[in-house]
Amino acid sequence: MWRKGTLPVPVLLLVIGSLSAPAQTASNWRRVGGSTVDLNLAAPATGPVARVWFSGDGGVLYARTASGRVFQTADFENWIPVAGAVEPAAPQLATPVRFPDASAEVLASSSNPNEMFGLGGQLYRSSDGGHSWANLTAHKSQSVIGGGMHSVAVSSTNPNHLVVANDFGIWQSLDGGLYWSGLNQSLPGFTVRRILSTPNGTWGTRAEVDGLGVLELPPGGAVWQPVTALPQDSELQALRFTATLGVPITAVSAAGDTVYAGSADGRIWISMDGGRSFPAPPWQTGGGRVERLTVNSAHPEVALAALGGTSGAHIVRTTNGGVFWDPLDFNLPNAPAHSVVADWAAGAIYVATDKGLFYGRADLENASASPVNWQSLSSRLPNAPATDVALDAAGVQVYTAIEGYGVFATAAPHRVYSPRIVNAADFSTRPAAPGSLLSVEGSRVDSARGANLNYPVLAVSDNQSQIQVPFEAVGPNVALALRTAAGDVTVGLAVQPVSPAILLTRDGAPVLYDADTEMPLDVRNAAHSRGRILIVATGLGRVEPNWPTGVAAPSENPPTVAAEVKVFLNGAPLEVASATLAPGYVGFYQVEAQLPAIANLGTAELHLSVDGQESNRVQIVMEP
Repeated sequence: MWRKGTLPVPVLLLVIGSLSAPAQTASNWRRVGGSTVDLNLAAPATGPVARVWFSGDGGVLYARTASGRVFQTADFENWIPVAGAVEPAAPQLATPVRFPDASAEVLASSSNPNEMFGLGGQLYRSSDGGHSWANLTAHKSQSVIGGGMHSVAVSSTNPNHLVVANDFGIWQSLDGGLYWSGLNQSLPGFTVRRILSTPNGTWGTRAEVDGLGVLELPPGGAVWQPVTALPQDSELQALRFTATLGVPITAVSAAGDTVYAGSADGRIWISMDGGRSFPAPPWQTGGGRVERLTVNSAHPEVALAALGGTSGAHIVRTTNGGVFWDPLDFNLPNAPAHSVVADWAAGAIYVATDKGLFYGRADLENASASPVNWQSLSSRLPNAPATDVALDAAGVQVYTAIEGYGVFATAAPHRVYSPRIVNAADFSTRPAAPGSLLSVEGSRVDSARGANLNYPVLAVSDNQSQIQVPFEAVGPNVALALRTAAGDVTVGLAVQPVSPAILLTRDGAPVLYDADTEMPLDVRNAAHSRGRILIVATGLGRVEPNWPTGVAAPSENPPTVAAEVKVFLNGAPLEVASATLAPGYVGFYQVEAQLPAIANLGTAELHLSVDGQESNRVQIVMEP
């Protein structure tokens, strides 16, 4: 039993627990969010589905997604892929007495000559040849299952068992359309085309999804949500250069005034004046469509390109500003490549292809370097094409999009060749602060020392270590000497008086507790108005009275944070009851705050402000 106002033991395991197990590898993929999105419909939605149909006995439901893949379910919950499924003949178009709306397509029922279905923005049903129509999906003026109806199927054993495929997935009614539920939770219909950003403390993972636009998994959130996002610079530049060059530009990347532009027919142009002119003839790669370009910001003459198509090279590199491109395929499977990303300092390359995700290392700045030996990272990913790949800002997590299944993330395997220091709370590269907890990714650290101070090593594994910043540390920069299994390494560490970060689990959920019930706050256990919450954080700086570095905080009267701590819920300040070191732990702080008397139902955004320095933003589920 733990005392109210202090943290339960499992909190420590959220951070340190991963160190006592084997280091995370590319086989330990975790799903980022799910494969559905909350659109306030009858159930979570997914991407477009082209067609649905029943087996002859009505016991199995089949679905063909927009990507052309076919899946089946017998329990109307779990979907499995099926090869060689034979679709029934296309439904016959019907000519009704009148149309339910001007845009609706009317299909004849295969079992009742007088029955028709109208598919448009809503689903309509007529039992009298189209004299009268019942709208089966409308609530006020909106469709409860979304619009864009593509297909309807009726069970042979129950004429009131309807299934609809539309722009937002698959929907089922067992009572002729009075009540609808979704069949999307496990359906691989969530095709992410671009990973637009990885979590950065202000927003979460953002992605462009077929049929659904730009979605975000908010920091600490569990469900994708639609967001309004401005076009990326690369998209605007692609439109601009399409007009300038007179060909469809499909990929753009720039570093300073050096701009690379690739086209749908496999050509790459280079500009040295910010895209104002492209004086040299384009390089013909010999591959297919240029899907993605990435440039070394420190050395713009070095760039990589991912090429589609089924012949020719799929990954090419230039080390001389586009004068010549050399293929890096070597043992890469012959499959279209959709995306490439590199950690230039580590010489690491990640490629998303129709055959999955691949990783290799090379001297990227040396054209005569040895061939890249590609390794598959897809052994524990769904068997489907990888449509995109990205690295987080610290270069320690790799994200990939798998067609139909969503986004996955894992520890980047190249980190063992290029250790990085990140904030242990959220894997960000934010500055350190006195008393804060850091993670050294990619290396076992035996000791750490900087500015004549010891940085206690708290936990280690072969490829990860955690250290605490001394309470006496001062910045703005410290040369931190690490003694590692591979030898001595010195790294630069930015240090400032405070640098708050709310602790996240490895799945990205914030570590929050109900101070009264001692239960973690999550989607299963919401916070309530008038309640008290405990926020677990690091980086809140010095404490009063002073406390020795590397020693667990006392269970009674833990030292208080010296800086001014504020808590905000949806931008409104909360009453802060206390901000102290976390009793019994090293490097953790706990902040207790009072929730307002009136709270809106649903998710809210929570963050800390410590002496004006803001933390990452996380989600908390609220109930009145």
